[in-house]
Amino acid sequence: MHYFLAVDIGASSGRHILGWLEDGMLKQLEIYRFENGMKNENGSLVWDTEHLVSEVKAGLKACKAAGKIPETVAIDTWGVDYVLLDKDKKEITPNYAYRDSRTDGIKEEIDKIIPRAELYRRTGIQPINFNTIYQLYCDKKSGRLENAEHFLMIPEYISYRLTGVMKNEYTNATTGAIVGAESKKRDTELLELLGIKTDIFEELSVPGDVVGNFSDEVKSELGFDSTVIFCPSHDTASAVAACPVGDNGVYISSGTWSLIGTENLKPILSDDALNGGFTNEGGINYRYRFLKNFMGMWLFQNIRKNLDKKYTYDEMMHMAEESDFRELIDPNAAEFTAPENMVEAIRKYLGIPDLPIGDVLSSVYHSLAASYKAAVETVENVCGKKIELINIIGGGSKDAYLNRLTKEYTGKRVLAGPTEATAIGNLIAQMMYSDKSLTLETAREIVKKSFSITEV
Repeated sequence: MHYFLAVDIGASSGRHILGWLEDGMLKQLEIYRFENGMKNENGSLVWDTEHLVSEVKAGLKACKAAGKIPETVAIDTWGVDYVLLDKDKKEITPNYAYRDSRTDGIKEEIDKIIPRAELYRRTGIQPINFNTIYQLYCDKKSGRLENAEHFLMIPEYISYRLTGVMKNEYTNATTGAIVGAESKKRDTELLELLGIKTDIFEELSVPGDVVGNFSDEVKSELGFDSTVIFCPSHDTASAVAACPVGDNGVYISSGTWSLIGTENLKPILSDDALNGGFTNEGGINYRYRFLKNFMGMWLFQNIRKNLDKKYTYDEMMHMAEESDFRELIDPNAAEFTAPENMVEAIRKYLGIPDLPIGDVLSSVYHSLAASYKAAVETVENVCGKKIELINIIGGGSKDAYLNRLTKEYTGKRVLAGPTEATAIGNLIAQMMYSDKSLTLETAREIVKKSFSITEV
């Protein structure tokens, strides 16, 4: 049996999913799961990269213990964040997380150097304060860049720790506004304009390119060898790779973030796209993910945490269903980015300090559905498409109430699934590497046959 291993790491957890083809169907098995999360270190939100590397190795050891050695391994994570290394290839810590406040006010500084509309026309990426370009500008101002010799985004860094090889990957690079939307190459002119050194970057590889085999040290530690390749290493790029939505559909990749959009062959760099909050991220086979970000399950995750995890997500869903409260919030309001207490932040936003929890939850549900409706309308107007179908993928596709509200608010057909879309898209890239005759279209047909996709 030929096994592929998808290592899919999100902001709150990571999982190792083994995949293989059997009778024309893609089979998968979760072999390992671990916790992840930002840490507060000296007032900064950071990532523990040693924890991530250790857990990735633990999952690889679990494959060996199960007698299922993967031929290839690929890693996907969230976007924009990175690790800087010095001339000795040592980390320049801390490894800041995208929700850290260090970039507050940086957009306004950069606006004076390059107007936002021009930045958008060059990169196709919404000016959001956590973008890689803003983080790098902070590093330049603080002096962190002075000793930096290498730049690796999170999945690239983990791949480097497994192989000893440093490479950068296209889809993840595009998330941070440092790649030309039309050129598909690093925008060195833009970086130089901002005083950001450009010799720290590698040439951009694409999904399906080989990073390398395990280093001798890692082979010795794990007891086997595999080839590490690039999947679409931004998790949403992998999720969309698995989504068979077609030209007249939109996807909602529903996880910590809700990302709603469509797939285009060319970037859309108009003022309407910019003002509508849409971004053009790179996808598999140089397709463009024209999408908008919303704070999705992040809101529910934090509410649950504030309630000391007293309720399951299903129980919270039922509490919302039973509420008649319909006041809306803006899910992307700055108040909800990293509040000390999400419940209190929502109550304050609505101006109702004693709002019952069921009503708080109802507000979030209806606000997300209303946001989806507005986003679909923008896609139709800006792309000139008549949207007929919405395909909700990812962990959030299991939320039956949000799925129903999405159908109710948008008036479109809604499909839910596959749940593990990110891991499936990761596996698709590995399958296409293993079998050069396998096209993206054929791979998506395999996904449709292999996994539960239900109409709401």
